Amino acid sequence: MSKRVYITGIGIICAIGNNVIETLASLLTSSSGIGKITHLHTIHQGTIPMAEVKLSTEQLLKQTGYTGRKEFTRTALLGIAAAKEAIISAGIEDISEFKTGLISATTVGGMDRSENFYASFLSDSGKGHMIDIVNHDCGDSTERIAAALGITDFVTTVSTACSSSVNALMLGSNLIKTGQLDRVIVGGNDSVTKFTLNGFNTLMILDKTGCHPFDEHRAGLTLGEGAAFLVLESEEIVMKHPKTILAEVSGYGNANDAYHQTASSPEGTGAFLAMSKALEMSGLKPGEIDYINVHGTGTENNDLSEGIAIERIFGTHVPPFSSTKGFTGHTLGAAGAVEAVISVLAIQNRVIFPNLNFSTPMKELHISPVSRLKPDTEIHHVLSNSFGFGGNNSAVILSKV
Repeated sequence: MSKRVYITGIGIICAIGNNVIETLASLLTSSSGIGKITHLHTIHQGTIPMAEVKLSTEQLLKQTGYTGRKEFTRTALLGIAAAKEAIISAGIEDISEFKTGLISATTVGGMDRSENFYASFLSDSGKGHMIDIVNHDCGDSTERIAAALGITDFVTTVSTACSSSVNALMLGSNLIKTGQLDRVIVGGNDSVTKFTLNGFNTLMILDKTGCHPFDEHRAGLTLGEGAAFLVLESEEIVMKHPKTILAEVSGYGNANDAYHQTASSPEGTGAFLAMSKALEMSGLKPGEIDYINVHGTGTENNDLSEGIAIERIFGTHVPPFSSTKGFTGHTLGAAGAVEAVISVLAIQNRVIFPNLNFSTPMKELHISPVSRLKPDTEIHHVLSNSFGFGGNNSAVILSKV
């Protein structure tokens, strides 16, 4: 039974990069991926900013080797791209050498294709094609990623709103710790759709100038899209087959405050419990956390609730923290994995990435995020938060080895 879980590979595609190298370059130069909508066909083009992956769906088909294939959703293609990079990063040549699983998270699944079907069906019921809706369910992208990687031992999907991919990481870690799997590829993928854009716009929580998390004048979030995957391997595998360890999954926690369908509790109860559980599992004291990658959506409710929870745990000694959603936008089901990869990059490159667009501290809090790049910073432990609708709150601690 493995007591330790190591991260040996990472892959990512998001608004600031089509791979890990490009993403890191954007983070180091404070280059945001938020801009005008170009790929999504919507009446909101030109009025609401978004953080889109810069490749079209056709370009993604070509990059992943599926040119001309109509059954692949944009969500699935993003996931395949990131998962393949993670496998290469981990130096895995034979996926079946050890008992391997895939746990992928998503919120919208194949909604992008379903929307195409709906539009054509409304204009002419004879034009609707079933191929556009058979990929609708969340599990479709997971199955296609598994097929692309050749994983058959264990495949499942997690969909718990914006905490989905951290929960995938937690489940993967548990399966390794209990000896059920030797290796698990965990992460998440989501594409932007009219459904999500219109839904969040109806909730009136989209910032039309681009999100500015933890700022007194924050006005909402910015939607993003992308995918990120991490290769988790057991202590036994790493000992038998030495390889580069990028980080260790040292602690994690999940809690549901059951306060509201979409809002976080005013006291930050769920966030407080999730972070407390992660610290307890890791055996670390709050003062040993070197950096917090906060959920930091930029909404009035989330940032205040999360900030209160952080102050409850860390008191007057809150470590440097920042939200990286000013770079990537809020990638929903992929957010936790995207930010876990960014946290690994922070550890590996000894740098804290800035909270973009911050100018004015929140009057209710005594803390402010890091607003400029902090290079040459020794980082041993990163706490990364992901909180979802329905009060599903998760936190993970990634540590230097």
